[in-house]
Amino acid sequence: MLKVFLADIAPKNLSKEILQDRMNELENLVDTFWWLVIVTKLQRKEQPDFKTYVWKWKLEEIIQEMISVWANLLIVWNVLKPSQIFEINEQLRIASEQAWLKEPITARDRIDLILKIFEKHAQSTEARLQIELAAIKHMGPRIYGMGMELSRQWWSSWSWWWATRWIWETNTERMKRHLKEKQNKIKDKLKEFEKMRELHRQSRIKKWLPIIWIVGYTNAGKSSLLNALTKKWVLAENKLFATLWTNVWKLFLFTDPEKWIWKEVLLNDTIWFIRDLPPKLIDAFSSTLEDSIESDFLLHIIDASDPFIQERINVVDEILDDIGAKQHRVLVFNKIDLIDESRLKELKETYKHEDSIFISIVEEIGLEELKDKITSLI
Repeated sequence: MLKVFLADIAPKNLSKEILQDRMNELENLVDTFWWLVIVTKLQRKEQPDFKTYVWKWKLEEIIQEMISVWANLLIVWNVLKPSQIFEINEQLRIASEQAWLKEPITARDRIDLILKIFEKHAQSTEARLQIELAAIKHMGPRIYGMGMELSRQWWSSWSWWWATRWIWETNTERMKRHLKEKQNKIKDKLKEFEKMRELHRQSRIKKWLPIIWIVGYTNAGKSSLLNALTKKWVLAENKLFATLWTNVWKLFLFTDPEKWIWKEVLLNDTIWFIRDLPPKLIDAFSSTLEDSIESDFLLHIIDASDPFIQERINVVDEILDDIGAKQHRVLVFNKIDLIDESRLKELKETYKHEDSIFISIVEEIGLEELKDKITSLI
């Protein structure tokens, strides 16, 4: 089992509650792999260090503490530049050698971790291609470090590297070209899936089938909602990004129970959202997210027990706005069984001007009201 050291470099104006939430979220991401978090570290700085993001004295402190507790992996909450992650790993490598460690300590940032989780849960060929494209967009620039690594392997001294610096640049350019070609091939393959997706869209339009897109912040209960509404089995775990792939599920709603008149509705689920996702990462899943634009309306599922509800709503709304999803949104507050009556009353008052509904999937509270809401909107 990997022993993980977590670090977060945050501006001074962030509240303690937000900082703790950021770290808790990072711990939950790590927990997806059953890795063990042994230490967390915070540094408050308005400006990160240009070379290593983490300021030098803090990085030295982290390295020494990691060696003392036998930590294997450093994960930084922040998105690091290629040169920064390379420099941190260089210092970790040197310290590992000096401490006679069998395996060198390595470092990754939060986006690396999210991509690894995406890869773990990818089920379809399209999802795997999208993840590979996202990884190239995020990791591609780090060939700077790969080029340096090749240079060090070939020439052990600085003088030799300086004398042959054009060879290093040639290898860097070669890697750039290889990644570019690979990226273009993946995009071509994804275009085939986009054509199939468009054919499915046109088929649904011809059949006049209402389409509902389910969105939400990660771990709010989307898979559990799909299970409750469709009676289909969808993986539902208390882990971040437990499901990644997208599917279309059928829901049959009675519009006139007495006459047994029913309406077929399509529920479309998608990837979960999380704070501070880089635009290039979202762009890699653009073909999947485009389905939201074609839907009749959106069900935005929210964890009612989350202390940062409005922040989570804002994250999802910003991403939806960026991809052009302007449809009507119904706020579905889940997990009301985990809050008391006063908190429930407060939420209802706060969001009384929104189209909202309050449910508990576990306790089967409000599900029929939700179905009635969907029926009224179609």
